[in-house]
Amino acid sequence: MSEVRIDLYSDTATMPTEGMRAFMCAAEVGDEQRGEDPSVNQLQEMVAGMLGKEAALFLPSGTMCNQIALAVHCRSGDLVLLDRTSHPLHSEAGGAAVLARVTLYPVDGEKGQFTAEQVAAEITPSTRYFPGFRLISVEQTTNRPGGCIWPLEQMRAVCEVAHERGVLTHMDGARLFNAVVETGISTQDYAETFDTVWIDLSKGLGAPVGGVLAGSEAFIQEAWQWKQRIGGAMRQAGIIAAAGVYALKHQVDRLVEDHRNAKRLAERIAGTPGIAIDPAEVETNMVRFDIGETGATSREFADRLLEDSGVRVSTPSPTAMRAVPHLGITEADVDEAADAVRALAKRLLEER
Repeated sequence: MSEVRIDLYSDTATMPTEGMRAFMCAAEVGDEQRGEDPSVNQLQEMVAGMLGKEAALFLPSGTMCNQIALAVHCRSGDLVLLDRTSHPLHSEAGGAAVLARVTLYPVDGEKGQFTAEQVAAEITPSTRYFPGFRLISVEQTTNRPGGCIWPLEQMRAVCEVAHERGVLTHMDGARLFNAVVETGISTQDYAETFDTVWIDLSKGLGAPVGGVLAGSEAFIQEAWQWKQRIGGAMRQAGIIAAAGVYALKHQVDRLVEDHRNAKRLAERIAGTPGIAIDPAEVETNMVRFDIGETGATSREFADRLLEDSGVRVSTPSPTAMRAVPHLGITEADVDEAADAVRALAKRLLEER
């Protein structure tokens, strides 16, 4: 296996900093299931306050945050409206059908973002033949489309239509803080019109594990039962919760560095023969580019790039590539990765 020297596969490749590791080692701990872990309690209170919600729950993963939200909000057979590119459809192993026993109802948004008009057109009353819509889920930022930011007013309009029709709203906020640092809009403003919201700790924030789901006190009580039911309850979880506390205190503002590096990468590979990219479309920390004109598939390109240069990227579609700068990736790494991408594209064109 080729050595990975510059890992741009995902922002999940972040590693805990020395400061975070020391903070984790010194964390106060207790029995999380009894509500006696001070570090877990602190993290949950911090997140609830940031999002303007009554309560929050620390969970092992963002996927569990989504799955528990679906299970608490919905009844068996209900419809959940979301974008066709969304994480529960593509990356949660069909959990919505297995755990919440709901039907995911995808719509085609632009850059992963649908409109209030689409919601109004899709939400129809249930009949004996057609189940009812119970929940709308949005993803901020949108992952598969490339880290795109939902406009605040568009999100609010979607929530308004949903609530008018008796439908609940949920935000998959895996990269919510990327939107916050890029736009200057607060987490509370983004979360205000959603019944539930979760944030991820293990992506750009740099914690090794975990997500935090927030909502009403009643919602969180039900969520706790689901956490226990599917094996998410822990004991002295403060050691890992402390990483989230540290990240929220020290590593939110630095996300702008990832955005600068993403734009830098896009600008350095733009104009390369065989590569199609518009740097203006890079909104946060994700860079998508197409290598179809080189004659290679994305998988072939990624394998060659790793073998030749030790640079790892992901392959979201047959000719599309994705690179994600994150904590630990420097400007020098970005420049080296860009040079490697340009060189490989040139070699592939010469080999055709």
